[in-house]
Amino acid sequence: MRFDTHAHVFALGLPLAENCRYVPDYSATPEQYLDHLDQHGIDAGILVQPSFLGTDNHYMLEALRRYPGRFYGVAVVDTAITIAEMQEMREAGVIGIRLNLIGLPLPDFQTAAWQTLLGHVNDLGWHVELHRSARDLPPLIGPLLAAGVKVVVDHFGLPSETDKAQDEGFRYLLTLAASRRVWVKISASYRNGSCQNSAQNILPLLPPLLAAFSPDRLLWGSDWPHTRFEDRMSYPQVCHEFQQWPLTEEQRDIILQTSAEQLIHQK
Repeated sequence: MRFDTHAHVFALGLPLAENCRYVPDYSATPEQYLDHLDQHGIDAGILVQPSFLGTDNHYMLEALRRYPGRFYGVAVVDTAITIAEMQEMREAGVIGIRLNLIGLPLPDFQTAAWQTLLGHVNDLGWHVELHRSARDLPPLIGPLLAAGVKVVVDHFGLPSETDKAQDEGFRYLLTLAASRRVWVKISASYRNGSCQNSAQNILPLLPPLLAAFSPDRLLWGSDWPHTRFEDRMSYPQVCHEFQQWPLTEEQRDIILQTSAEQLIHQK
C-alpha cells in the first residue's frame, strides 16, 4: 500500500479548542481527501487531528470507522485519558498521538501522568508525533525514547529557515537515526521557507536525512488541506514536487510503502 501520512479532515461548525492560533473558514471532508488519494494512486491516508479541534477527536474517528483500511489516525489526547478509551480508538484505526507544541510550554514527560500515558502508548504499539521547532527537540525526544515509544517528527524537523541543515536541533535529530525508533516526515516543505521555490527548502535537508535515517524511516505527507497555505498550495502541486525531489524510484517506493507500514505495525 502507498501512504500519504499527513492530512487533516474537519468541518465548519465543529467545537473548537481554546486559544486557537488559526481556524479555517471551510470544510475539508474525508470524501474530498479520498478523491485526492484516488486521483494520485495513493491507497491510504493517515489523518492527523488538527490543533484547532483539540482533544475532541470524534470527527476524525467517524472518518476512520466509515472508511476502514483507507484511513489511519493520529489523535490528540489529554494525559488523563484511560487505556479503555485508547483501546476503543485503536479499534477505530488510531495508531498514535500528536503533540502539537508550537507556542506552548514544553511538557515534563517525567510526571506520573505522562509516564502513565506513555506506558499506554507503548502497550498499544502507538507512536508519539512531535510538532515543534528543531531547536526544542532535544529535551523532548530524549525522554520519549527513554520511555520506549516510537517517535515521529513532523515537517523535516522544522529547522530554522536560515540555518536549515546546520540548525543544532536538526543536527541532533540526525544523531537519533541509529535508534531505529524515530521517523521523520518529509512533508510541508513550504513550512520551512518559500512556497515559490521548494527546492531551496528541500535540497539542504533531504540528503542528510536520507544518509542518516535511510528511506525506511522517512514518511511522505501531503499536509492537505495545507492550512494557512491554502491559497498557495494544492494536492497536485505537492505530489508533483515530491516527484521532483532527488530520490530514486526505489527510495520513493520505500518512503511511500515500507516506512509507513513499519511505523504502523512495528511494536
